This record gives sequence, C-alpha cells and structure tokens, in this order.
Amino acid sequence: MSIAASAPVRIAVDIGGTFTDVQILDEQSGAVFAHKTPTTPADPSIGLLTGMTEAATLFGFTFAQVTMLIHGTTIATNAVLEQKLPAAALITTAGFEDILEIGRHMRQDIYAGKAEERILLIPRAQRLGVVERMRADGSVETPVSAESLAAMIDRLTSLDVAAAAICCLHSHTNPAHEHQIADHISAALPTLHLSLSSDISPEFREYERSSTTALNALLMPVVGDYLARLEARLSAAGFERPVYLVQSNGGVARPAVAAREPARLLLSGPSGGALAAETIAGQLDLGNLVAVDMGGTSYDVSLVQNQRTRMISQGEVGGCPVRLPMVEMRTIGAGGGSLAEMDHVGALKVGPESAGARPGPAAYGHGGNRPTVTDANVVLGRIAPERFLGGTMNLDQAAAKTALSQHVAVPASLTTEAAANGVLTITVAHMASAIRLSLFEKGLDPADFALVAFGGAGGLHACETAADLGISKVVFPRDAGTLSAWGMLYADLRHDLIRACPMPADTAAIAELTRLLTAMTAEATSRLDADEIPASDRYLEAAIDLRYRGQAYEITTALKSPADLAASVAQFHHDHDQQYAHSNPAATPEIVNLRLTASGRLTKPLQADAAAAEITVDPAKQQVFLDRWQDVNVFARHHLPAATVAGPAVIEDPHATLFIPPDWQLITTPNGALIASHLSTTEVRHD
Repeated sequence: MSIAASAPVRIAVDIGGTFTDVQILDEQSGAVFAHKTPTTPADPSIGLLTGMTEAATLFGFTFAQVTMLIHGTTIATNAVLEQKLPAAALITTAGFEDILEIGRHMRQDIYAGKAEERILLIPRAQRLGVVERMRADGSVETPVSAESLAAMIDRLTSLDVAAAAICCLHSHTNPAHEHQIADHISAALPTLHLSLSSDISPEFREYERSSTTALNALLMPVVGDYLARLEARLSAAGFERPVYLVQSNGGVARPAVAAREPARLLLSGPSGGALAAETIAGQLDLGNLVAVDMGGTSYDVSLVQNQRTRMISQGEVGGCPVRLPMVEMRTIGAGGGSLAEMDHVGALKVGPESAGARPGPAAYGHGGNRPTVTDANVVLGRIAPERFLGGTMNLDQAAAKTALSQHVAVPASLTTEAAANGVLTITVAHMASAIRLSLFEKGLDPADFALVAFGGAGGLHACETAADLGISKVVFPRDAGTLSAWGMLYADLRHDLIRACPMPADTAAIAELTRLLTAMTAEATSRLDADEIPASDRYLEAAIDLRYRGQAYEITTALKSPADLAASVAQFHHDHDQQYAHSNPAATPEIVNLRLTASGRLTKPLQADAAAAEITVDPAKQQVFLDRWQDVNVFARHHLPAATVAGPAVIEDPHATLFIPPDWQLITTPNGALIASHLSTTEVRHD
C-alpha cells in the first residue's frame, strides 16, 4: 500500500534511546504508515532525516507532499540525565546564591547519618548576587544597586559560560528587576543565552523556580544547537515545511519557542504516548486507562481519567525539580534493553542499567554479551529471531542463551529457561509496582482501569502485568511499536500562561481575577497571532491553583470564568476529599495562581478503519516455554481472524510482538486495536 502522488502527508517522529519511530499520515485517505530506524545518539537529527527518507521511499511520497513535521525528542532529557550540559551562571538576589544547594532538606533515606548528594546544576563560583530586593507583594524594598550590577557583569564576563539564569526574589509578582538585570547583561554580553524566571516559571517557591530557570538556561545552547543542525539538514534535503516540537504538556511549539523555553521539552517523547492513550480512550469509549510505554531503556506510566490525561504543575528530571505544566509520568528503568545480573548477595537484579542502542541486547549481535529482558524473551521463544522487526533484523538466539547462562543461570544454579523466566518475573514485578504507586497514591483502584500497552516491548509483558494488578482488560493499539509518534499526530499548539495571585477565594477576588485574566488573554492572543492560528481554531481554558490556608500543596481546578469562582471552590473541596480523604467545605481556600492554557487546534487526522484481515491464512506454530516447551499459535497481526483468539498465542506486527498468556483471550476492533480480556474462573473457554 502506498500514498497517492497528490495526497498531503503529515509526519511525526519520536526519537527514542534505541530506535527512531516515524509515523506517516495520508491526510487524504486517513491511512497511517509506521517505520522504525536506529537512533543516532551522536546526532539524533541524522536518524530523524534517515527515517523520513526511508519512509518516503517505502510508502511512495515526496517531501513536497508533506504539510508539517511533528517532532518528539529526548535530547533535553538525555542532556540532563547524562549531565552533558554547558557551563552556566545563576544571577540572583544577593544573599540567596545558595538556594540550589540548600534545596528542600529532603532525603530519601531518613535514617541515614548523611543526606545523599544533591545534583548541583551550577557550581557556587558561578552563582552571583546582585543587591536588590522585591517584597512579596511586588513592591520595591531595595532598588537594583548600579555598583553591584556592574560588579556582577564584570565577574560574569570573566566566567567561561554559555548561558545565565536570572532568578530574583519575588520576581513572580514583579519582574522589573529581572528585566533590568537582563538588559544590562545583554548589552555587555549580547551572545549569552539568558533565561528569566519571570518568563519560564513565574511562581513562588524559590528553590523550584531557581531549578527550573537554571535547567532552562543550561538547555538553551543544547537545544538551540540541535535545532540549528536539524534545520540545516532538513533544508539541505529539500524539506521546507513547518516543524513543531512536542512539549511536556502534550502540546507542540514552533522551534523558536522551543529554543527559548527548552525546559518545556523535558518529557517531549513520553507525552506523545500519553496523548495517544487519551485519543484511544475516546475512540474505544473507555473512561480510564493506564498507559504504559515500554521501549528499549525505560517504562513510562501515565493515567487517563474520564478520557483526559492527568497533568501536573511540577515534575522532576534527574533529581532536579521542574516547575512547569507537564503530563503526569512515572518512569522506571525497565525496558527491553534492561540488563539482568546477579548482585553481590546472589540475588537476581534487572535494570535500571540498560544496554542501550549500542551494543544493545546480546541477541542483537552488536557486541553485547550481558543478558537483557529482550534476550530472556528470545530464549523463551516469545520473540522469533528470524521475524524480529518484520524480518528486517535477525536475532542471535545462541548469543542470548550464552549471555543468560553465563551471567544468571550458572551463578544461580538454574536452567537457562528458569533464569529467563526469573528475569521476566522480576521485570513484571517492577512494572506492576510502578503502576500501583501511580494509582494508590491517588486513591484509585486498578480494577477501574484498562491497561493500554505500547512501545516495542510493551506487548510482551502487558497481560502478565495486568494480572498482577487485578486489571482484566488490556488494549493493544494499532502500530503499538510507534504509538508515541502516532499520538503526536493529534497534538495541538499550546501555550501555558500563569500569574501569581495570592488571595482568599471569595467574592472580593473576582475583580482581580478578571483583571489578570483579561491581560493574560491579550498575551495568549498575541502568541496565537504569531503562530498564525485562525480565530476559529483558538481555545482558551482558565484554571486556578487552590489550597487550604497553611497547606504546602495546591490542587488545580478549572475556572469557567471569574464570576463562577464559587463553582471552582466547590470542585476544589470535592477533589481534595477524593485525593486526600478529607475536606473542609466551610473553609475559604486560598488562590495561589491563575493559569491560562491557549491552544491552537491543528487539523486532526481522519483515522481510517483497519483493513480487513486475510482470514484464510492459518496461524504458524512456535515453540514457547511456559511451564514447559509447547507449540503456540503465532499470528501475523494483519492476518488475525475476526473471531476470538485464545491464549497462549503470539501476535507479530512489524514493530512489536504481543504475548497472550493462557487464560486470556483476544478480540479485534474496527479501528485496528486488539483487546485482551482475562478469563474468570466462571467463564467457559472456547478454543
């Protein structure tokens, strides 16, 4: 199947740690096409262009047909996790230079005699103070000292830094001093990247605001250089269409915005998967989903409730808090490339260390000799070596057996099959634990959710993970191996605006909320004007952060309009009771922030139904080890019959393999998704 020569085409690319996933949408017919190519870690833009070029050849289109490229990237995340960041300075109010070091005085092991080391984004010698002071209400306590400002610029000039973060006390209520400092630095050092806290994270809490601003400054050269290389490569290849970068909030931004606010890209890739899960929930009319994305390195868990992805206002990357709106995501080191080994006390350990793209699992034949989760699946027969990635990559089963035997089976006095089963059992336990934490901390019951599994390795373990949790339904979406890229096809442009407005949530607040919302709406309109979004495709959603007096946390609640503040307060009481098992409806909560989300709707894909299966093709047989070696039916996904398929079974598509255990059965849906259901003891199974 190929794309018509005149059809407009949309491309989404998700660059992961092992593979770069490409989704092609034929906007005329609604057909989608998937492709994978190895990631090029030294310069991910090479793999991106390679994947696009290969897809154009495979599916018969030219770059002239492309209307837009939507790009999810892990470049910001990897730079933070691997600490491959340039040198930067922090400019702050004199006396507050140590805020990054002081942090929150929280430690993971409360009984340890010494707190664990804190990641310091900017060393002390590069944290500079300026004599100035804003009060909490935004009034000036101490004007910016000209002498202190000049001394700071002299010191900054002597430092070999590529960027500077400016974060002054109480600048979230009045940014005048930050702007004054930035103007003087720009005049003296015009090529220096500058990040202002009043621009990127205008909220109270000095540590989190400083950390977010510092991360944004450190990432500006990294992301800016990458986007420049990407633009040059695309231009040289004749690609001149709009490019959008996926943000942590599930929306997209133009490259100029992404280069200015790169901290918003920290969950760029995973947010595409969350957006896909939200889309699937609507298509299948499922209210609650646990979305799990298992790739080569990590296992990402996100939640969809009432067909909406859960969002948070603060996350953490590499031990550093990030105070920005983002998809709520829990990530653990459990992927197909997670390494298995016996630890120093003789216990089997799986992850979080990964074999990565190179050398990768032992079965890949790229020089890896340590066993991984993928190797365990190969040894147990769940992955057919000759049909991996649709037959484009032949795996070395003997190498996988040797690695498992040497590093796990022999040291533990186990058979190779028992060792492989042990690896998968521990992996499933890790994944189920991550899901439990995501649900239980919110008072949610796994039985109220279905599990949607995707990523190259997600389908191999989804049913067993669901059974561990008591979840009885698992959804395997079409193109599960490239689903994060597919979800990006449904993204919209998005700008998140915020204003601090500490005040009681009573009728006296309505006038101030109205004033602030009017100003924020004007700013949102200006941004959408710059994005060239038609008025009919613009959507604004307001919300407020509320808390009870004295609390150190807030709950974000929708605000229909300032006049409907009472309705938002009532919803806050309800949400607080649901999340924390108590509320106080008689109390007047405090408003902390006013938020406005400005969306520019992009044209949505017209999703075509899946092609009818060729039901005349009988399943193949494959030896799979369960409690013993036995023949198991193996179906090509596009040959699945319309009737129920009973487990055990293996389902293969070009970019992922699904394993259906005994006591599970599978049905197809018109849009191409597969739904597996666990058979209860009272159900009759028909083979």
